[in-house]
Amino acid sequence: MPIALETLQQTIGYEFRDTALAELALTHRSANRKHNERLEFLGDALLGFLVAELSWHAHPKADEGDLTIMRAQVVSRPALALVAREIDLGEAIKLSAGEARGGGRRRESILAAAMEALIAAIYLDGGFDACRAFVQRWIPDPGRDFADGALRKDNKTRLQELTQAERRSLPAYELVEVSGKGHEQLFTMRCKLPGHRIATEGSGPSRRAAEQMAAGKALAALGQDE
Repeated sequence: MPIALETLQQTIGYEFRDTALAELALTHRSANRKHNERLEFLGDALLGFLVAELSWHAHPKADEGDLTIMRAQVVSRPALALVAREIDLGEAIKLSAGEARGGGRRRESILAAAMEALIAAIYLDGGFDACRAFVQRWIPDPGRDFADGALRKDNKTRLQELTQAERRSLPAYELVEVSGKGHEQLFTMRCKLPGHRIATEGSGPSRRAAEQMAAGKALAALGQDE
């Protein structure tokens, strides 16, 4: 077993029965034809569900918009990369020599993807309970700013106040797509920050929820997760 993987297991408190699965989760596409992108796909879905479950139980007064905001804050790329750095995940990721020289072990996108792949690997290796335990231990509690049945400040408000303070153009929102029918409709909204050349998208069961998710991603892109 690679020393970096052994150290990682000690850090996260989980020991893989199938270490090959763990190694696959930590293999970037630059390093091998067999890489972690399929596991990343599964881990993204698992993480989204588990964070939604945690939010739902922890905040019974929250409406769907608030729950969507909570989930978006926790599963964002910057938030996952922050956890990855906390457990020193970058040292265990397999990269090509060029990617490693280029700072790949510190790159946010690589770290976040490896986090999602690791979550999927734990699920496949140890089952749903082991996966839930890992998420509960290492992923920040959703809705840390939740109080008295509402978020202290929603993402759209925070984003607008931030751009106003910087004297930049205000965020603009536009509808990208509506899919599904009736009560099962899914809205996708785009948030544009002309002053920062940032455009993010969010999806949800209502325009409000989708806008909040898009605004949350814009805040994350600006380093405003906390």
